[in-house]
Amino acid sequence: MRRHVGLLLSLLVAAPTTAKSQGYRLRLDARAQAVSYRGLTPDSIPASEVIAGSTGSLTTPDGIALRCTGGTYCYFFRPGPERQGVPVSGTASLIMWGLGIPDLTLHATGRLVADLGDADAWPGTDPAVQLLEGYLEYSRDWFAGRGGRLLVSSRLEPIGVDGAWLRARWNRYDVETTAYGGWGLGQAAVVPITSPVLNPLDEWRPRDRQLVVGAELAWLPGPLDLRGEYRREIEPETGDYISERTAVSLSVRPRADFQARGGIDYNLAEGIVGNADLSLTYLGPRFTLTAGGRRHRPYFSLWTLWGAFSPVPYHALHGSTEVRATDWLRWRGRAERYWYDDAEVTTPLIQVKDRGWRVSTGVTVNPRPRWTIDGEYLAEFGPGASSRYFDAMVEFDPGERLRVAAYGGVLERPLELRFYDARTWWLGGRTEWQAHSQWRVWADVAWFNEDRDRPDPAATTFDQVRLRSGVTLSLGTNADRVPLLPARRGRP
Repeated sequence: MRRHVGLLLSLLVAAPTTAKSQGYRLRLDARAQAVSYRGLTPDSIPASEVIAGSTGSLTTPDGIALRCTGGTYCYFFRPGPERQGVPVSGTASLIMWGLGIPDLTLHATGRLVADLGDADAWPGTDPAVQLLEGYLEYSRDWFAGRGGRLLVSSRLEPIGVDGAWLRARWNRYDVETTAYGGWGLGQAAVVPITSPVLNPLDEWRPRDRQLVVGAELAWLPGPLDLRGEYRREIEPETGDYISERTAVSLSVRPRADFQARGGIDYNLAEGIVGNADLSLTYLGPRFTLTAGGRRHRPYFSLWTLWGAFSPVPYHALHGSTEVRATDWLRWRGRAERYWYDDAEVTTPLIQVKDRGWRVSTGVTVNPRPRWTIDGEYLAEFGPGASSRYFDAMVEFDPGERLRVAAYGGVLERPLELRFYDARTWWLGGRTEWQAHSQWRVWADVAWFNEDRDRPDPAATTFDQVRLRSGVTLSLGTNADRVPLLPARRGRP
């Protein structure tokens, strides 16, 4: 493993020096943090040891509420043990040109991750070496092509592909076409669906990587951006569809102070409408106003079981504004009302809400050129739970190379349908030092206090100190920079 990591770093650093005509940009970012957390541990006792209260409540001998289903045992949750996670990561992003073919460039982004704390305490640290993107790109004024590991952005959600991507543009007709295809990666992952990292899904996931093909057609006449997309994922062994979807999106800005955006996607494989949204924005000299609506329905590939539960969509209407009252004062606010479709299920003993709302407001103040004060408040009341959140930050920029900040906040999470209402307070500080034009370092320390309230002995208080730090280094050549012409003295 170490041999592979060393080889990767050697190639990233040494490759740009193999030819004088080559140019490169290399960004190295390393960061680490230390954080503790505590979950719940399932437990059980024989039904014969259960204590029945005068009101009919059932508890363990030490007073913890439990659940009995008429069997031999009754079940409950105890506060879990404290676990310490120390995740560390290093990311390298490289762009190289001058590879012997005009207009050809190499792009690569890789990451090394590890957890120096408890075993399996922090998610996402396996595999240790992760290739996010790595491809060759050939680009001309009307054509571009890429080959390798690609991250394709789309309204149908981003997807990783080991394959090829092509784009052509006809400026005369304002038309742009894109096509891509290859072997897909796992959803929201940088590994194939067949990777052992995803073994918790091993009972259901496909045995082979899915084939992905997609295309996009865009019409771009002036202020209009109209796009249509299509994507299909295929199981290669049987030829069955894993996914087949299409989408249409629109963005138009007929005036400098007005913009409209919207879109809709359709699940062809299941014959149902997916997500849809529309927003209108007015950009005034002193304020910005946005209003719109959206529909969201969870999407799952056909090979998963989640689609069998028939998730229902929710609909929402929202509005937001930002007011620049003065040069040193800005206020922002947002409100949204949402509701779910009828799930067509009956709950005779429980009245479940199917709608909710959320609202947020914030203010940014610059009392002095080097000072910034920012505060944010958010409240949400919805089906099953609610939350209230407030945080504030004071930042001071004493010079071009140093920046310091102090922050704090509180989060309340009252839960209507289960125990463990929680309140968390935090207070911390951050400093950032631009030590050189090519590298900077930062550090962050914060104290957290969390109270998990229950009407039994399982209530807990969890305090901790979290540490974070990082360093960013940028390297490169000046081969792509056109030198300035000699200065000339102007006429008096």
